[in-house]
Amino acid sequence: MPEHPSVEKPSSGHAPELLAEVAALPALPGVYRYFDAEGGVLYVGKARNLKKRVSNYFQKNHGGTRIGHMVTKIVRMETTVVRSEAEALLLENNLIKTLNPKYNILFRDDKSYPYLKLTGARPPVEGEAPAAAVFPRIAYYRGAVEKKHRYFGPYPSAWAVKDTILLLQKVFRLRTCEDTVFNNRTRPCLLYQIKRCSAPCVGHVSPEQYALDTANAERFLQGQAQDILTELEKKMLAHAERLEFEQAAELRNQMSALSKVLHQQSMEIGGDKDVDILAVKVQGGKACVNLAMVRGGRHLGDRAYFPSHVENAADVAALDAETGTEAAPVSAPAAKPLEALVLEAFIAQHYIDVPVPPTLVCSEPVDKELMEALSTQTGTKVTAIHQPREQRRIWLEMAQKNAGLQLARLLAEQGSQQARTRALAEALDLPLDNLDTLRIECFDISHTAGESTQASCVVFQEHKMVNSEYRRYNIEGITPGDDYAAMRQVLTRRYTRLAEAARNGEAKLPDLVLVDGGKGQVSMAREVFEELGLDLGLIAGVEKGEGRKVGLEELVFADGRDKVYLGRDSAALMLIAQIRDEAHRFAITGMRAKRAKVRVGGSKLEDIAGIGPKRRASLLQRFGGIRGIASASAEDIATVDGISRDLAEEIYRALH
Repeated sequence: MPEHPSVEKPSSGHAPELLAEVAALPALPGVYRYFDAEGGVLYVGKARNLKKRVSNYFQKNHGGTRIGHMVTKIVRMETTVVRSEAEALLLENNLIKTLNPKYNILFRDDKSYPYLKLTGARPPVEGEAPAAAVFPRIAYYRGAVEKKHRYFGPYPSAWAVKDTILLLQKVFRLRTCEDTVFNNRTRPCLLYQIKRCSAPCVGHVSPEQYALDTANAERFLQGQAQDILTELEKKMLAHAERLEFEQAAELRNQMSALSKVLHQQSMEIGGDKDVDILAVKVQGGKACVNLAMVRGGRHLGDRAYFPSHVENAADVAALDAETGTEAAPVSAPAAKPLEALVLEAFIAQHYIDVPVPPTLVCSEPVDKELMEALSTQTGTKVTAIHQPREQRRIWLEMAQKNAGLQLARLLAEQGSQQARTRALAEALDLPLDNLDTLRIECFDISHTAGESTQASCVVFQEHKMVNSEYRRYNIEGITPGDDYAAMRQVLTRRYTRLAEAARNGEAKLPDLVLVDGGKGQVSMAREVFEELGLDLGLIAGVEKGEGRKVGLEELVFADGRDKVYLGRDSAALMLIAQIRDEAHRFAITGMRAKRAKVRVGGSKLEDIAGIGPKRRASLLQRFGGIRGIASASAEDIATVDGISRDLAEEIYRALH
């Protein structure tokens, strides 16, 4: 393969094979990925011209910049050719979310968005008693969607969903009860008494009228509130003319409730129904994107996002700008402001998994190519508006203010947390050269009288708790209540493989291992580390002080050092307490969940084949709850209507 003259092996020391691969790249749109010696992904980028863009990294001497630091680490490259730059943009951001590269702006959202769910309905059967399937139910929902139901959202928070449900109850009086509750009611519940439900469970509303209320609720969620008011007024007057004053009064009350809701919501929507407002703030090497949502003309609230790798990505993006447009001379790069880079990264990554509204109101200008790619992906026209007017401007100013407040809060918290990390490192003579990589793992044991013993391991790194790396361990084969044996088992399981990987240079041990306990637990940890050939200086135990009072804890070490009392007001002790308490919380929640599962036989009635809502309700009514069913014999279970002998035995086996 001929060597390209522009990528001859420079002083950077890249392998000839890599440089030859760069020289052989096509002048086509695509996506490229850089990898380091450990196989970690350094950077994911897109290009209109792969050859020109990638060669730019290897042609120049980038010195001691972040780009130069990244380029020196590149040992391998992968590329994917696509048909257009829009395809490259979508693939790039899918890969960024999947691979978590170190030099890309990366947004992480561990929680899915909540939705308002309106269950599907079937037509009523003449002569049948009220059935749940005939009357749709409104509910809070988070998870995968099903075609048979209708979903509204996404909402920025659970509070926004529940507030909307409350509005729908006040105005349209739709039910919120579970189907099993609905099918077993014999008289209206309290919600009917306080005019929050029309009691379809006992026939107080006809299926036709309930279907009309459901349709109006959907229209309200879609922003057609004024149309609903007009129609209700016409129907009210028609009833009054026919001297049907009771029906007219019902509609009057519904109109009054709806008007009150509209007044409380201050519905100055200016014609907008579904809009996302995006404001970005960058300060102190950190960034915040504040997303405010308008759905059905209602401002539902906002949510703040904090990307990682902002500083790294800014320098790399500046290099990319030099080859971003073939018509632009290299001497005149059109580098974007960091705010625009952060905002475009958010839009590209966020709307991969979340429905995008037709209008985005943005604090920074957004590339037309990005909006075209979003439109192609969704199949509908998506428009980004910069420098809006009237109501949109008010929304954007609110979002910008909130972005600034959220970022200031984050910087204050991180500054405090970094001070705690440094204080602990200084107190325990831990490495101070790079506190961002300082890793602490903490273990705790939890059980109830020896039952359902679990151990937890929580991780602190980059000045915060890293909950994606938390682990729980089920402890088995020990004497109930033997915390020392439990600690031995969890440490052995945790560090046996890690010790071997660390010796081979494939992994890094934590800088500190905390165990919740005094000399006994530390002695057990020392035995495990001695068997595995690990440094005893890594181990510290958190021993409760005199009278077990908070703030009097002391640190006990496995390598023979004297105890250390950090002081009640010490920043280091605050960090130790934070990590210890998190390990305890994580262990407690896992233990309780396991104990509850054990006590009901590790199953739920819903998981048993042949148990539907009616049989489940009958069983719960007969035995008073799941524990009563679990304590019953198969013969007793078989006496319930609809439960055969074979099904009773299946239930008994499942719960035991």
